[in-house]
Amino acid sequence: MRLVIAGGHGKIALHLTGLAADRGDTVIGIVRNPEHVNDIRDRGGDGVVLDLETATAEQVAAVLAGADAVVFAAGAGPGSGIPRKDTVDRAAAVLTAEATQVAEVRRYLQISAMGLGRASDDEVFSAYLAAKDAAERDLRDRDLDWTILRPGRLSDDPPTGRVSLAESVSPGVVSRADVAAVVVALLDEPATARLTLELVGGDVPVAQAVAAVS
Repeated sequence: MRLVIAGGHGKIALHLTGLAADRGDTVIGIVRNPEHVNDIRDRGGDGVVLDLETATAEQVAAVLAGADAVVFAAGAGPGSGIPRKDTVDRAAAVLTAEATQVAEVRRYLQISAMGLGRASDDEVFSAYLAAKDAAERDLRDRDLDWTILRPGRLSDDPPTGRVSLAESVSPGVVSRADVAAVVVALLDEPATARLTLELVGGDVPVAQAVAAVS
């Protein structure tokens, strides 16, 4: 599989790159900072420098051309303000989905978040939730074999290989490494297209959890 990851230097993306490359997939990570390319190469992938906040759909599509699947794993990250929640978590996601269609790639997985409908007194966090929600709504209207994955609270704990995955799960924590393993399994299963799934740590092996929702 040729896999392109938007937001290729994120923690989930780097785990995903390593897992996919280790099994023989070709992985390309889109990054904004040229200094991040070597970190992707260290995991067995390669990097393309492109700023998703300023690029056109055609520029992104040129990177996606020939891919078997695209994963949107970008995010403005902690410490970013309201404007970048919109330009990255919403607009860059919309741009990448549009570029996927321009490049005539069918399979697309978007990493979102649980609890998008919750209320928050934090204006920045509310903007983040609104941006993720808007990106999801845009994607559902597109003619793509999309999957939306909503992890719970993320940790940097070692992978357990066991999760809880369904259309709705109780709030909880999941390691970024386990999220990456679930992404690989979802991409391998065409029957998970057009599903929105929530994910937290649990007791079910990843392959079994994905099979159960397929």
